[in-house]
Order: sequence, then structure tokens, then C-alpha cells
Amino acid sequence: MATASFSDKIRIPLKAYDYRVLDQSTSEIVDTAKRTGARLAGPIPLPTAKNKWTVLRSPHVDKKSREQFEIRTHKRLVDILQPTGKTIEALNKGLSLPPGVDIKIRVMSAS
Repeated sequence: MATASFSDKIRIPLKAYDYRVLDQSTSEIVDTAKRTGARLAGPIPLPTAKNKWTVLRSPHVDKKSREQFEIRTHKRLVDILQPTGKTIEALNKGLSLPPGVDIKIRVMSAS
């Protein structure tokens, strides 16, 4: 990942439970890419995954009394289409993302 030619692209999917933290992290990545002179596409909002659970309130009685929980995973996608060497260095070393944001940086070749 040390060198990237102009035919490569960097795909960065981000996930978080809090959309505000996710948008803050995404804007930091976009600012870093623009500052280093790379061309980019995004941030692209992806569908939010909703996980729902239903549990009994009491283990012994009141079978009809239930409680429901939901957790939402918000997702964004950033594509850096023409990365430079400065872009890769800034993404690897210069990012200070808040806790709770899952990020994966992938370099994809055009072939």
C-alpha cells in the first residue's frame, strides 16, 4: 500500500451506531483527501442496518409482556479515485477518528 498509481482507487467503507460521529469522521476523510489533491466520490450514504430483538420482561410469569430493542448501524462509503502518495500517507498516519467508528481502507486496482 506504499505506492498507488493513477489507475488505482481507494475504497473506504465506514460504519457506526451514531450518525453524528460517522458524519464527522467522513468529513475528516474527505477534507484530508481534498487537501492532498486527490479526486474523490462521496460520501455516499448506504442503507442503515436495523437489528431488532424481542425478549421476555420476566422469566417466569407474564408471557405476553415483552420488551423490544433495536440498534441501527449507519454506513457511509468514500471512494478516492485518483490517490496520490500524500493521500495514502495522510490516510494511514494522519487520521484521528473518534471511538465507535469502524473503518476499512482498501486499495483496489483498475485491472
